[in-house]
Amino acid sequence: MDEPHQFPELGCYGLAGHAADPRALLDEVREAERIGLGAVFLSERFNYKDAAVLSGAAAAATTTLGIATAATNHNTRHPLVTATMATTAHRMSRGRFALGLGRGFDMLFDLMGVPRITNAQLRDAIAVQRRLWRGERFDHDGPSGTYPYLFLMDDDIAEDIPVLMVALGPKALELAGSVADAVVLHTFMTDAAVARSVATARAGAEAAGRDPAALRIWACTAVVEDTIPAEEVLKKTVGRLATYLQGYGDLLVRINDWDPAALQRFREDPLVTGFSGAFDAVATPDQLAYLADRVIPQEWLDCAITGTAGSCAQQVADSFGITGVDSVILHGSTPSQLAPVLSAYASVRRPGQPTLPANPGRMAPGLLDGL
Repeated sequence: MDEPHQFPELGCYGLAGHAADPRALLDEVREAERIGLGAVFLSERFNYKDAAVLSGAAAAATTTLGIATAATNHNTRHPLVTATMATTAHRMSRGRFALGLGRGFDMLFDLMGVPRITNAQLRDAIAVQRRLWRGERFDHDGPSGTYPYLFLMDDDIAEDIPVLMVALGPKALELAGSVADAVVLHTFMTDAAVARSVATARAGAEAAGRDPAALRIWACTAVVEDTIPAEEVLKKTVGRLATYLQGYGDLLVRINDWDPAALQRFREDPLVTGFSGAFDAVATPDQLAYLADRVIPQEWLDCAITGTAGSCAQQVADSFGITGVDSVILHGSTPSQLAPVLSAYASVRRPGQPTLPANPGRMAPGLLDGL
């Protein structure tokens, strides 16, 4: 059998959506590696999707696939626990791991009894992690917490682990550009919004005295090929967008320059006001079809890439030049569902595609990659 084309500029999410069987990740990452995807991104939910366990499983089941948490939160673990998780995943994967952090959800943190995350805390938490990875021993009193003495229990600690930030609003993007090695953008963003986000993040890097071109920026785009059953397509497109609108619709509408009145109509619709749970988890096909036909504007849904495998592949290839991103996460579909798209992508991949490392947090190979 011929070796698969390798596409380090493309990634996928592991256990996309509401997955109840974490063991399925093992087959997913092996398939992702087989079809030539460059990286897997691991979101965290407080059920069956612990980021540390999933990262270790992905590292053990693969040999070349990049791995990133996208995202976990710094406030749900002690900094030593996070640092230990990252160094373990880094060494287990031989340098393929990036620690991805994000802001999370204020309402959930209130229920958990942990502090809400601020940008100041994120900046501070990332600095603490990097000091620990360098083997420093220190006391700390800053926005992310007060700690009498922090250290990793090994004299040989000297890790070069990239930090990735999931960012949506302009302030978060500026912060990511100033402190992170890579940025992951949100799903269901227009091309114009993605391009603006790229410019904002790179401006943040430049303002911090960093090389804007060294910041690796990932678009995150729903890619749903049309041989997938129609009911599943509705869940991956309409259901997912409706769920985002439930959680942080104002921000998503603002960054896309969408009509706020349309968001208000969504919120006031009887189906939405009386709905319990996330649409992409529990809505019926009829309910999702109703939202698509009567409630959510088509231009909002058009942010997803759909159609034949060839059409999806071409849209992905074109997106690099349109938006200025370095890489694209093909979101919402499993690697086996993405296989036809990847096969088609091989023939439309842009000429001169830069060679990128497997680690999704790097633009160039790290000093310790392959250790």
